[in-house]
Amino acid sequence: MRAPVLAATLLLTSTLGAQSAPRALYVDPPRDAKHPARNEVLHLPTHGVQVNGLAFLAAGARRHPTFIFLHGLPGNEKGHDLAQTMRRAGWNVVTFNYRGSWGSPGSFAFDHTVEDAEAVLAYLRDTANARTLGVDTNRIVVGGHSMGGWVAATIASRDTRLRGAVLISTADMGVVGAIPKAEAVTFMKDNMETLASSPETLAEDLVSGASRRRLVNAAAGLARVPMLVLSSDDGLAAHSDSLVAAARRAGNTRVTAVHVATDHSWSDRRVALTSMVLRWLGRLPGAAPAR
Repeated sequence: MRAPVLAATLLLTSTLGAQSAPRALYVDPPRDAKHPARNEVLHLPTHGVQVNGLAFLAAGARRHPTFIFLHGLPGNEKGHDLAQTMRRAGWNVVTFNYRGSWGSPGSFAFDHTVEDAEAVLAYLRDTANARTLGVDTNRIVVGGHSMGGWVAATIASRDTRLRGAVLISTADMGVVGAIPKAEAVTFMKDNMETLASSPETLAEDLVSGASRRRLVNAAAGLARVPMLVLSSDDGLAAHSDSLVAAARRAGNTRVTAVHVATDHSWSDRRVALTSMVLRWLGRLPGAAPAR
């Protein structure tokens, strides 16, 4: 890592993660007997089926800012520890499984993941659903891990109402798909847990759509979106670096980029990860929970 990049990384890490830990990491909020925190199982409509979802709903009668967490490929890391802490900090968090993954009906496909995320956004913005779940539709942020980071960036580039995007160890599926078909089949065979499709079908999908899925194509749409981009020592940091550079060239002055020496799942830096996300969210104008 070049010296200026290292210095910037250390500064941002100290600002977002190395201060005293946010209280939500270790202190439960006061119990609200009338409007307690709760989990809500969701069946989210998308393109003719209903996918499985789970909402971590914060305590209190008021509407809450809401974070949508998008899992990766196949999605072993679902961010539930992050969701629990964010809820203690006053955020709702919604997670779900794309079509054809982890028991959700339908067939898995890469473009389906984006369609499903957009359908979940529409569901949460529906007046009746927003009222039932306590969602402040003016304060929604999307975030994702690995492939989910690609999904989050893609929908954020199209949706002008989102307050921001959090990208964690993002895998740019356009870059990932720029490999020979035989390698793509092997790649998919190693990532097929719970996916309703075949390695050969998904390899063809991955490779054939690679050029239009590159995140640099979304840079113009991301020029207006506050972003927290977190990369790790997983071989994918260049994907995040390219996106950050492209967004900044497009005029985005609200990109915070941090690199941390950890693995793809942030296995030994979960507290640091959650701290950085909470601090960044707390600085979004108008997005933080009322206190």
